Amino acid sequence: MPIEVRRFGVGHRRPDGPPGTTGIEGQVIESRPTGVISELAFGLHARITPHANPNATYFIVIEGGGWVGVGDERTRVLAGEAVVWPPDVLHAAWTDGTQMRAIVVELSTPPPALPGVVDGVALALGPGGPPRPVTKGDGSLAPRPVRLRADPEDVEGEPL
Repeated sequence: MPIEVRRFGVGHRRPDGPPGTTGIEGQVIESRPTGVISELAFGLHARITPHANPNATYFIVIEGGGWVGVGDERTRVLAGEAVVWPPDVLHAAWTDGTQMRAIVVELSTPPPALPGVVDGVALALGPGGPPRPVTKGDGSLAPRPVRLRADPEDVEGEPL
């Protein structure tokens, strides 16, 4: 099966947004009955006017920053932050003197809880007796091996 590549970004955007939107271009990356994934690029003083839709929406800022509103609340958002827009709640996004890029994921139904996850008590297992309740802060992540690059041309993975 060949790899499917979806192009977005500069050269692939078109004016986008609900009526009243200004200064925003976007590109739908995927659209299915279960949801839509798109990229939005906000120019200076761009605005998505307050609106609601029936979908649970994740507004994921990947570059720059701006402002979002959900219901009566307003807050600044920056690259590396995501905002949840609940279904049927007024929401908006805008920029002032900055630009912003965001990936928007709209889901027709909110994601279900993870299968098999139930409220309960974590137990530590292993040598030293019977299982015991785990207290907050008990345990750690597995150590990560440090890989030193032998060749500056080695560009596999993320930079160390």
